[in-house]
Amino acid sequence: MLSLKLQILLFYIHRVRKADFRHLKPASVRKGNAKAWKTEKRIAEYKSPSMHSVNDVEIAVRDGSKIPIRIYKPSENKNLKTIVFYHGGGFVLRNIDSHDDLCRRIAEKSGALVISVGYRLAPEYKFPIPVYDCYDALVWAANNCSDLGGNPNELIVMGDSAGGNLATVTSLLARDEKGPTIAKQVLIYPCLDARLKYPSIDEFKDGHLLTKDMMNWFVNHYAKTPDDILNPLMSPLLSKNLSNLPPAFVITADHDPLKDEGQDYYNKLLSTGNKAVFKEYKNTIHAFANLPRLSKQANVLVDDIAAFLED
Repeated sequence: MLSLKLQILLFYIHRVRKADFRHLKPASVRKGNAKAWKTEKRIAEYKSPSMHSVNDVEIAVRDGSKIPIRIYKPSENKNLKTIVFYHGGGFVLRNIDSHDDLCRRIAEKSGALVISVGYRLAPEYKFPIPVYDCYDALVWAANNCSDLGGNPNELIVMGDSAGGNLATVTSLLARDEKGPTIAKQVLIYPCLDARLKYPSIDEFKDGHLLTKDMMNWFVNHYAKTPDDILNPLMSPLLSKNLSNLPPAFVITADHDPLKDEGQDYYNKLLSTGNKAVFKEYKNTIHAFANLPRLSKQANVLVDDIAAFLED
């Protein structure tokens, strides 16, 4: 059963604020979402941990554009594990700022250098542009993290929701393009099949923060053509080759429409000879990692991530 705090949040979002944006334009939704989060984060987050340094820079990607990244260094130590982090938001919403607290908590607990990637968003930049922004950021991290105090031999890709998808497909690309060696991947309630056909999507289609209508809205804005939905770089569960991938920590929430596909991906990783760890967090919802004051599981998750990276 969800905690009373989470139930109140869901009541506020779905009954009071009525966060239904199926017929709205993305720019309008982003503006409203950012405004709402400024209010909601006061009840959802604690004071963010301080870092040894936090720096915002821009990096070039393959088409000559530049994207922002934010670099969190938790200590003055060198040779730190290096996490390349991709934020969630359905490929349409959110940004580096929305996940600032989560990245700080992960950096503090794990002691790792965290590079948060501001990949370009749909529908202005549809699939596969965000995928290659994220892969190019991984390559940049591999080439530059040692100058920042990181260790290019201990690269980790990590992301939540849409960011979990991007961490997953970045691992596939790194394997197939003989790119940087990824030591581990951490997939936080990832979306892995854009067909939206798993039973949990209908079981939790309404009232649990992420809804089926929202997911359809996200997919419709992200996909450039209907065929994109079947592309393994959008739906990695449809990949014909899931072998030789980095050890994975696959994370789901028990009241999340995406939980079945996370479980299925974990099973497929094991069946193709990969090392993987799976955990379903009980009595919580999609995006709980960003809600430490409302879900005790948020801090448990960060502890578990740190332990997985330490093994």
